Amino acid sequence: MISLDQARLMIDVARKAGHEMGLKPLSVAVLDAGGHLLAFEREDGASPGRFEIARGKAYGAVMLGMPGSALQARAEQQPYFIAAVNGAYDGKLIPVPGGVLVMQGDNVVGAVGVTGDTSDNDAAVAVAGIEAAGFAAKA
Repeated sequence: MISLDQARLMIDVARKAGHEMGLKPLSVAVLDAGGHLLAFEREDGASPGRFEIARGKAYGAVMLGMPGSALQARAEQQPYFIAAVNGAYDGKLIPVPGGVLVMQGDNVVGAVGVTGDTSDNDAAVAVAGIEAAGFAAKA
């Protein structure tokens, strides 16, 4: 289980990592294992639509149990599958890097979604946040 304090720490560290890397303004969402929002922050200068993107990256990862990088590969290989799954999830899935699983041992306990810069940079700062909170990350 991810506590609210751990979720906030994930966001804080992801944002700090983004600043250190010189990234564009970020938005970060942390979801629990059921896909429910625990915490979210949108930095000054980030567009208002970034909430849905951050949540969608995390939502796809946690609901399918695979990180955004794997979802993107699956979308490229089987676009009909991702389209069908996205329909089943009411369009909430965004299958690109930046959706990172939060792992405790072999168990998925949630996901972090980051958006604002390149998808690979988004994933890198999500990993930093997850690891700072004492969890393993699967990007």
